[in-house]
Amino acid sequence: MAKELSIDDIDQKARELLDRRIASVRALVTARQTLADLREQVAEAEREDVRLYNAALSDGWSADELRKLGLAEPEKKARTRRRAAAKKPASESTASPPAEHHEPAPAPAYN
Repeated sequence: MAKELSIDDIDQKARELLDRRIASVRALVTARQTLADLREQVAEAEREDVRLYNAALSDGWSADELRKLGLAEPEKKARTRRRAAAKKPASESTASPPAEHHEPAPAPAYN
């Protein structure tokens, strides 16, 4: 006799599988949100560092004096620039030689 399939057993096993999948995606979302929060905190700290460095300069400190004290200038963030479409230079080895211009031969005269 074949083993009897139980709808309740199958339903429970399917839910367990789905629960594991949902738990893994929840953990991923939590980690990503933590990372986004930390990046924002770092960005805020960097802005505050720049503000305070500029305040020290305004109060009469020179960049050289601050550097001698071990306080280097804040790192400048690289700006993202749009890149122009890359143009492929025509290399002489791959370019075909210019076609020679031949004038058509004169048509024969019929008398």
